[in-house]
Amino acid sequence: MYGIGTLVNCSAVIVGSAIGILIKGGLPKRFEETIFSAVALAVMFIGLGGAISGLLVILEGSLATQYTMMMVLSLVLGAVIGELFDIERRLDHLGKWIKSKMPKKLAGNTFVDGFVTASMLFCIGAMAIVGALEDGLSGDCSVLFAKSVLDGISSVLLAASLGFGVAVSVLPLLVYQGGITLLAQFVKDYLTDTLISQMSCVGSILIFAIGLNMIFGKKIKVGNLLPAIIFPIIFALLKSIFPDLPI
Repeated sequence: MYGIGTLVNCSAVIVGSAIGILIKGGLPKRFEETIFSAVALAVMFIGLGGAISGLLVILEGSLATQYTMMMVLSLVLGAVIGELFDIERRLDHLGKWIKSKMPKKLAGNTFVDGFVTASMLFCIGAMAIVGALEDGLSGDCSVLFAKSVLDGISSVLLAASLGFGVAVSVLPLLVYQGGITLLAQFVKDYLTDTLISQMSCVGSILIFAIGLNMIFGKKIKVGNLLPAIIFPIIFALLKSIFPDLPI
């Protein structure tokens, strides 16, 4: 049955968040801060590892880069589109709207930060894209099951610091990852390993940016960079029409 991987992933986030919220009440502030820093470091290195594995390749015994122009153009054009629609602000407003519907005891002061941070962390990146595609194309949920374990652990630590907003991030996770799984059957003829690798590479860079924000505060509007993930698809279409295009 298609979609099982996403349902398991969402369940892991809910269970992990519940554990994190229970832990939150009994942890001293210094423990929360140190745990949050540990999660942020892990997020940074997960993103960095994914980006490096996508951008670097061994050619004739030496390291070389690939997809560099694609990466730069995707991030720059994605930033332009993201700023035009001000996605970051809309995500914050969505978080605030959901918070307004929650009991005050559940919401807390960190609800919006927890919702936005967890939503972007769980939805973007290589495992979300590749796992959802494999689930939709072949029913193989192994990648999403592995992602569920990682997201479950991350949600415990995030919820211990940021509270109930982390649990509510399952809503965009269900829509995003489930949507990719459903669409996979319709776009499978257009997907190539190169395209999936390029999308994963851009997503990993955004994950690294999330880690930076978690440690140093919101220095990068990651929400406004989200359209960057779509541009590898656009470039692939242009490349099919103009084979000599240097992207």
